[in-house]
Amino acid sequence: MTKGIKNNEPNARIVYADIIRLPHWQSPTRTPMSAYERAAQFSSFNALEGYEDMVGEEAREVGQMETLTESEMEVLNQKISLIADALEDDHHPVLRFTYFIADIAKVGGSYATMTERVRKIDAIGRRIQLFKTVGASKSYMELEMDKIRDISGDLVDGIY
Repeated sequence: MTKGIKNNEPNARIVYADIIRLPHWQSPTRTPMSAYERAAQFSSFNALEGYEDMVGEEAREVGQMETLTESEMEVLNQKISLIADALEDDHHPVLRFTYFIADIAKVGGSYATMTERVRKIDAIGRRIQLFKTVGASKSYMELEMDKIRDISGDLVDGIY
């Protein structure tokens, strides 16, 4: 049996016996291409298009959301309560928020910091609405309280 042929496959030497010894055909009107010219025909073809992007995406690292300790959670709740009191007095403080953004492609995400004016607090939905608008609908940006790591600014910096 010929090397590489499996038990149920026909022997290629038998199947193609009538053409196997024919000379290689050459065009009588055209000169043969060099190896360089032949390679140039296929150089623009990229069989692995997107592969580098896929490998880069797999290699990209994402972080995990950190769990706050009881004392950190208590401080954060005091800061949110102070912000709510300021909003009742019709004062919209400008604060710096450090919050977790989930990654759209992988499990995990990263922390981001943004400084923005607070519009209102939704205690039931546990969200802080900011004056920053997002998307085509120009809706106000909302931060989930559970994803906030820290709040800082003139109003809340005295709380530790």
